[in-house]
Amino acid sequence: MDAAVESGGAELWSRAALQQLDWSDRYLMVSCMRYWLYKSEPGVYGIDHLERDGTTIWDGVRNYQARINLNAAAVGDQLFFYHSSADPPGIAGLAEVVETGVIDPLQFDPDSKYYDPTSTPTEPRWITVRVKFVEKFPVFLPLDLLRRSFTVDELVTLRKGNRLSVTPVADATARRLLAMARG
Repeated sequence: MDAAVESGGAELWSRAALQQLDWSDRYLMVSCMRYWLYKSEPGVYGIDHLERDGTTIWDGVRNYQARINLNAAAVGDQLFFYHSSADPPGIAGLAEVVETGVIDPLQFDPDSKYYDPTSTPTEPRWITVRVKFVEKFPVFLPLDLLRRSFTVDELVTLRKGNRLSVTPVADATARRLLAMARG
């Protein structure tokens, strides 16, 4: 795991760089984070589904780095709802974390593609969050617009080869995204 560690900002920090920071700097990096980008396929569960349902648990995350990011979220954090595997992919709306420490039930379902036979009800491996609908943006932000408007350091999801379904978004980037999406 020496390659990179996700910080409270949009940057990825090496373990060596993090070790050079004092504890208060590391605490501020994590405690100030308020925004995330969560990816979901709209045909499976999109912003319209969340608007209809009001709340949902964010289940099915099985990437360890995404799990770390998911578990770093706090109640009140906001997330940009990104439609992946769509034509075009992009940011469709905003949601908010309303509960943390939620056990992902799919890990126990042998018929689910997210089943984890090493996980038990007494020692679950996959913990997630519950989110609530906040808004569907009047302006959809397609991936090509995001690429023209942000650098890979500003928006982690733009990095070549990035497949993480949960990534941090720095406050300055979040403010710009919100301004663009709200017209």
